[in-house]
Amino acid sequence: MKYLLVLAVIAVGYAFWRGQRTGAPPSKGKRPPLPAPQDMVACARCGVHLPRSEALAHGSRTYCCAEHQQQDAR
Repeated sequence: MKYLLVLAVIAVGYAFWRGQRTGAPPSKGKRPPLPAPQDMVACARCGVHLPRSEALAHGSRTYCCAEHQQQDAR
């Protein structure tokens, strides 16, 4: 019984020691600022939503790719 108690104390000490040396630097609490939200638009052909900055515009309609823009022009 004495050896079981010694083994348990060693296991708890080892677990505590492993938890202390994670290797990650301590967090300072400051996070980088989040990017500004972007407007989302839907493709006029397939309906997929994408940021307005990545969409192709033709008049008032927006498309996700040049192929959909060409298909809708026909």
